[in-house]
Amino acid sequence: VVVVVVVVAVARRRVASPAMGAGASKTAAAPETKPKKICCACPITKNARDACIPEHDEEKCRYLIEAHLKCLRDEGFNV
Repeated sequence: VVVVVVVVAVARRRVASPAMGAGASKTAAAPETKPKKICCACPITKNARDACIPEHDEEKCRYLIEAHLKCLRDEGFNV
């Protein structure tokens, strides 16, 4: 249960915090225009999910799987 709270809190903080300040130049924002790959979009929730499944069965890790899917949807992926 503690892992879920930490994973979700970190994921929310990552989504909520702006990547750059308001005074950033347009040239510095250019790398962010590249489309993200699904494998690299949500590393925190992915690592938590991947660590849980081998130790427990998939059903006991369902909350981590759902947290990872939510993170991917929040990043714009259709999963």
